[in-house]
Amino acid sequence: MKKDIHPEEYRMVVFKDISNDYMFMTRSTAPSRETVTWEDGNEYPLIKLEISHKSHPFYTGKMKLVDTAGRVDKFRNRYKKHLKSS
Repeated sequence: MKKDIHPEEYRMVVFKDISNDYMFMTRSTAPSRETVTWEDGNEYPLIKLEISHKSHPFYTGKMKLVDTAGRVDKFRNRYKKHLKSS
């Protein structure tokens, strides 16, 4: 392995799956502007995820549409005239 390429500044960070409000804490170097109070009463940096192992179809066995950015609606609006003629 190459020396001196890995970060040294690991800290505890809370990750939150915004599709189902599941949160877990682990060590990370990822930057965050938001914070959250964890179960132990301490405040930690918060990183929001669109999908995690609690909502991913591979792990849950269920197909679930996660459309947080409105991509499906944008697609339907863009191709509305083509969908009606089919």
